[in-house]
Amino acid sequence: MRRTSQRRAILQALDEAAGPLTPHQLLERAGAIQGSLGLATVYRNLATLEEAGEIVAVHLPNETRRYELAGRGHHHHFRCDQCEGVFELSTTCPVAVLEGVTLPGGYEVRGHALTLYGLCPRCRDA
Repeated sequence: MRRTSQRRAILQALDEAAGPLTPHQLLERAGAIQGSLGLATVYRNLATLEEAGEIVAVHLPNETRRYELAGRGHHHHFRCDQCEGVFELSTTCPVAVLEGVTLPGGYEVRGHALTLYGLCPRCRDA
């Protein structure tokens, strides 16, 4: 895969972000780095970067798909109810102890996603 200036700008915007970004947020942030970006270009590059394994999609319930750099390991997210920002949490996973456990009825846990909701420090203090 060729590293175009648009792809480099998108990857830089994701690298500098505190959490996963929507395509519109990426258009704004990567566009500040590389001015010749349009939303269709962002979507095309996201698909290419995801297919190449350089980024991953983050799915939050009832939310637009967001993206972050791949290779960050298992982690969870916090979504602010007020500003709607999503932030990466670096704390120890509270539910990792369930991985590989067989639950009643024979259900085996193979993975999980956890998103916490509340107010970020900036919104809480406003």
